[in-house]
Amino acid sequence: MQPEQAFSRLLQIMDDLREKCPWDKKQTLQSLRQQTIEELYELTDAITNEDFKGIREELGDLLLHIVFYAKIGAEQQQFTITDVITGICDKLVARHPHIYGDVKVENEEDVKRNWERLKLKEGKKSVLSGVPVSLPALVKSMRLQEKAKQVGFEWDTREQVWDKVEEETKELMEAVELDDKDEMEAEFGDLLFALVNYSRFLKIDAENALERTNKKFIRRFSQMEAMAAGEGRRLDEMSLTEMDGLWNKVKEEE
Repeated sequence: MQPEQAFSRLLQIMDDLREKCPWDKKQTLQSLRQQTIEELYELTDAITNEDFKGIREELGDLLLHIVFYAKIGAEQQQFTITDVITGICDKLVARHPHIYGDVKVENEEDVKRNWERLKLKEGKKSVLSGVPVSLPALVKSMRLQEKAKQVGFEWDTREQVWDKVEEETKELMEAVELDDKDEMEAEFGDLLFALVNYSRFLKIDAENALERTNKKFIRRFSQMEAMAAGEGRRLDEMSLTEMDGLWNKVKEEE
């Protein structure tokens, strides 16, 4: 089946479901919102795990949501799926003048800088606009830093960034010594922001790195629980030293 045929089939199925299925009939933009967020996180989980079968499935679920929103938009005479597709096509052409025009670029950084300039010409008031307010804080910090970089607000070397990490660490410790909760939170946030910046210079996705650690902790902790159960015990019955011994054993076995 060709892509056009497959997409037309999906649109027809959406029409059928919206007309005949009690659940699909009931859905609104608002009721779908949380489900869309969940589908997006399921996709990111599959990407983190490099689960290509899962990625394919989750992309399908996300595509269904896009078609669903467009169906509701058409019913309310606001926009159609054609408007959605045409809009993104027009935007891509307009923001890639090095492909569809006579602008010259040397590398991907030139492309990003030109993209931000074009957005400002389109009426954006700040290079930071477009970063969703509701983004998770860690992801948001990465996006803010990437956008600031496009106007030259960026360190030159990773060593400079690490110096900033050490500076923020020192300031956090000073706040801890004062036992100032508000200042500790502020300085802790500054330290996280600096570490995210350092991750960019290492070309590491900070969000993905933290999620890998989360998954590793879940795996190891679950193995600790299983080991304790194998001895007829629970973790809450063990001393910290005993649990630390199990943790080290899990690490060794990995």
